Amino acid sequence: MDGTGKGGAMIEIAGLEVVFASRGDRVRAVDGIELAVAEREAFGLVGESGSGKSTVLRALCGLAPVSGGRATIAGLPPPRRRDPAFARRVQMVFQDPFSSLHPRHTIDRTLAEPLVIHRLGDRRERDRQVEAALTDVGLDPGFRFRYPHQLSGGQRQRVAVARALMLEPQVLLLDEPTSALDASVQAEVLNLLSRLRRERGLTFLMVSHDFAVIDHMCDRVAVMQGGRIVETLDHAALARRQVREDYTRRLLEASSAHAPLALQEEGGA
Repeated sequence: MDGTGKGGAMIEIAGLEVVFASRGDRVRAVDGIELAVAEREAFGLVGESGSGKSTVLRALCGLAPVSGGRATIAGLPPPRRRDPAFARRVQMVFQDPFSSLHPRHTIDRTLAEPLVIHRLGDRRERDRQVEAALTDVGLDPGFRFRYPHQLSGGQRQRVAVARALMLEPQVLLLDEPTSALDASVQAEVLNLLSRLRRERGLTFLMVSHDFAVIDHMCDRVAVMQGGRIVETLDHAALARRQVREDYTRRLLEASSAHAPLALQEEGGA
């Protein structure tokens, strides 16, 4: 797959640079990367901590400054401020489901809030959509009136996924969405995400430090080191462990040692 084989590029990045000021120095977190993600494709970014992979996601959704180059999602550049049109097309799921959910809001309020902000539906319709969203991520509608601290980590991340889907976006940016979860729960959430992508025709850009997760979820993967892409692999090459870089090989070896059992058994996406 060349990045345009499923209806054109949904995500396009050309020469993207992100530079931060740190203690008087300039730190180049992302250094001129290029990639294209096709519509409905799942594309992974993998690398060690500090490789720049999460910064790419944050730059795409306006949470990190773009210092150079170009990036678009569904033809839209990263928003400089709250952008309703961008939010309708693109949503992000973060690593820690506890910190990403408001601790004093019920699950009902958390899920209904995007609909209220965008003035979608009346109260009865929003109630129906909240219940449908919970059911779709494998939670009973009775969870509506619980608070985040009353849920397990896996349940909280399911709520975070449901919230991201409330506006029916085309693209999900996934920043280590299961790394804070136990291995068995991690596999359940990854399988949920795979099902939702198939059913809704979503495009994924997923960040992980773990090749086992990327192998399970993604059609292609770019390996990042020091803010640059050092290697790009399709799923077939990844399955055969057909890699060029020693850095990639070390990441693969580290990931295979602790892959969640359910992912090992399924043997890929």
